[in-house]
Amino acid sequence: MPEVTAEQVQRGRGPDPAVVARRKRVTREVKSARERLTSSTGLERAFDNELLRVFAQYRISGSAGTLVLVLGIAAASCLWLPLPFVLVWSGSVLLTAAVIVVLARRYIAEPPDETRLKSWRRLFTAAEGMHGLSWALLLLLFASVGAPSAKVFVTTALLIASALTVMLSATIPMAVYAGLMPIIAGIMVFFWDRHDMDSLTMALMAASAQLFFIFLANRLYASSVTSITFRAEKDALIAELETATANSDEARRKAEEANLAKSRFLATMSHELRTPLNAILGFSEVMKNEIFGEHANAAYKEYSSDIHGSGQHLLDLINEILDLSRIEAGKYELNEEALSLPSIVEDCQHMLALRAKAKGQGIRTLAEPDLPRVWGDERAIRQAVLNVLANAIKFTPQGGEITIKVGWTATGGQYVSVSDTGPGIPENEIPIVMQSFGRGSLAIKTAEQGSGLGLPIVKGLIDLHGGGFQLKSRPRDGTEVTITLPAERVMDTLAALPEPKTRAA
Repeated sequence: MPEVTAEQVQRGRGPDPAVVARRKRVTREVKSARERLTSSTGLERAFDNELLRVFAQYRISGSAGTLVLVLGIAAASCLWLPLPFVLVWSGSVLLTAAVIVVLARRYIAEPPDETRLKSWRRLFTAAEGMHGLSWALLLLLFASVGAPSAKVFVTTALLIASALTVMLSATIPMAVYAGLMPIIAGIMVFFWDRHDMDSLTMALMAASAQLFFIFLANRLYASSVTSITFRAEKDALIAELETATANSDEARRKAEEANLAKSRFLATMSHELRTPLNAILGFSEVMKNEIFGEHANAAYKEYSSDIHGSGQHLLDLINEILDLSRIEAGKYELNEEALSLPSIVEDCQHMLALRAKAKGQGIRTLAEPDLPRVWGDERAIRQAVLNVLANAIKFTPQGGEITIKVGWTATGGQYVSVSDTGPGIPENEIPIVMQSFGRGSLAIKTAEQGSGLGLPIVKGLIDLHGGGFQLKSRPRDGTEVTITLPAERVMDTLAALPEPKTRAA
């Protein structure tokens, strides 16, 4: 597991994804380098194992082709050689091929973790050498045949056998060389003392072909290594993706459990907290209003007011947390009806007029005439307007001015806009104040502190109505908050019913 620095813990974040990826890459590179240092081929153990496995699979699948080739060459050789000689030669070739197939099957059946790669590589190389030597015995049989066509036949047959060896054994270069060397040496001896033009031409052709086969074997080996490397990287990426998916599923499961636990906690605590708070508010209000008589000490009345104010503040905070929790959980149900935005704004202004008057603030309301009703939850819309207007009053200094506008949007909906002459919010802090419990730095310095839940609740309530929320602000230039309702929530005015016609007398 990657270590988390103290700075990350203080910031409440996990490890940097780039650092984690870099550490994983370094770990893989160190592991790969360690395996290459302990490998005789300079590759990782998994690569060595895969190359040997490919060799074994090729040899098993190519055994049928080898059988057909040997039988064809043996049948053609009977034109120049006695049948017993041909049978001995073909039997030796098929026997060595069978030995390679048996070794290949044993290697595939052996568990990869218990495989001794060096030993198996040596066995395969030795078996290929014996197989190549059995092919080269054909030259010994044709050494006494003087027909020109026999030289062409035996040279062509051995070149085909060399090509087959390269194709089937390319993933083990030493096995390729072991299989080709007896054939190359046999061809050199076969044409050593022949000086006619046909022999020289065939010897040159055979030498060129063998060089090409060696080059082809190296290219096939490099291609096999590259293919295995890409496959290993793909498997590693798939494994990382599966791990990331599993981690994501686990994180989602934990988040769902945490959300369920939070909902249960809020449901339980809302009752456990509201019950004593209502008692505190009721008794403190009785004491504050001196219903059962005056206090013997005037300070008790002041304490009662403080208790009542603190209890009311705590109850409001609990209600805001519960509202936001229901909104985020998608459990806030709208009780929709026809309502008038100007009327709601006017009611909210009257409710907060005393608070604005205490700070010497003026509130202007500008509403477009004859606005039709909208379809929505009156409690939710009222709470949204109250929160926005209360924020404007809270953050506007003494003697400031607040303007409320109600009207049509460009798309046919309706909007409520509240602007103030407060300190404003820096642009980089707007996302902060839109988060739960978020507050701007200037607002904290110039006004009383709040819970930081007002604007998130407003946005959540308006989102439930399919509306929009916009906050514009600049330092020392005030703040403007606009909430909009879509055109589909505006109720059209129905045409008047026609009066029934009276019958003429």
